Amino acid sequence: MTPEPPPLPEDTGAVVPPPPVGHAEEVAERLRERALLHRTEQTRTYPCLQCGGELEWHIGKQLLVCPFCGNEQEVVLGEDDEVVEQDLHEAMAALDAGALTKTGLQVADEKEVVCQNCGGHTTFTGTLTTTRCPYCATPIQRDDVHDAPARLAVDGVLPFQVDRPTAESAIGEWINSRWFAPNEFKKYATTGAFNSVYSAYFTYDAFATTRYTGRRGDHYTVTVGSGENRRTEVRTRWRYAAGTVQNSFDDVPVPANDGLDRKHVQALEPWPTGDARPFSAEYLAGHLSRTYDHDVVECFAPAKARMEDVIRDTVRRDIGGDVQQITSMGVHYEGLTYKHLLLPVWLLTVLYGGSPFQVFINGVTGEVQGERPYSKVKIALAVIAVTLLALAAWFLFGSSGEGTAA
Repeated sequence: MTPEPPPLPEDTGAVVPPPPVGHAEEVAERLRERALLHRTEQTRTYPCLQCGGELEWHIGKQLLVCPFCGNEQEVVLGEDDEVVEQDLHEAMAALDAGALTKTGLQVADEKEVVCQNCGGHTTFTGTLTTTRCPYCATPIQRDDVHDAPARLAVDGVLPFQVDRPTAESAIGEWINSRWFAPNEFKKYATTGAFNSVYSAYFTYDAFATTRYTGRRGDHYTVTVGSGENRRTEVRTRWRYAAGTVQNSFDDVPVPANDGLDRKHVQALEPWPTGDARPFSAEYLAGHLSRTYDHDVVECFAPAKARMEDVIRDTVRRDIGGDVQQITSMGVHYEGLTYKHLLLPVWLLTVLYGGSPFQVFINGVTGEVQGERPYSKVKIALAVIAVTLLALAAWFLFGSSGEGTAA
């Protein structure tokens, strides 16, 4: 049965744009401003223009859809349909000058807001920027974070492509394939929290020129000894090596949120960042979202480390030979740019034995990564089973062998 739509929100001083007048540009402007802005709470929602329900980003249809009347509306973007790269040196200078801050007042503390649909109270904690009212499930967005002058703006968003049923099926298969996971852990549907979350990332582009010195080792064999002690040994002939290599990097991703297992989050790669769309908060409607905990400078350090791993591989290939030793690398970076992106992740958190375990799904590719506990009982039974099989094999084949030899 189709649920009844919630009542139309009362007049709270929100800015409600005028109705469209028919011209394409004015209609586009009307759609861009259709969010209901709540000045007192510094939040926004997306009322359906037909029934007053709340629009949500529908993954399957890739549209804004009202769950009550089925009204569908497209996300309206500006004329520029590309995600623009930002100059990293300019951002670094702004941070040094204090024009940008790591957190800002917007994410320093908890923020309690009043739902403008039902009057219930909702708390935003830390870097959380979108959530649902716990009483009426209205999607609510903070309007004071992404547009804050002391925060880096979001450049693009990669919308969810994997819907909830597909994600639940994938994560169920992943958990059931973990033989040594406790049975209780596999009942995640009743014991865990499963949410669609837009996680903050910074991606980096760079062109690196590297001058290096090192040594090239070429293996050769020699025969030593005589008689029974005659043998062949592999030795290495070393010679000096030096040169210059170049590397081009595009969209090296670094997660910018705390509280996530970085090893497993990184294993979700690759991300199709080329499909990212210019940021619109409408993509976030109905899903959780976070702004960054670590700024563009802090995230550049792990990005740089990943780049240097690639550069070392390039240097080794340039040196050649069977083995290589790198004595020095002087790396010069040019064309340093970044993008602040929101990337989609399905996140399952299960509390087991008093500890949280996280499982992640790439919201575009469906890649599943995560951790799970081990059942001591199942491991003990497996050890016993292997031991019994080994003993049985010994009795069957070992005793038979002894009888033959006698």
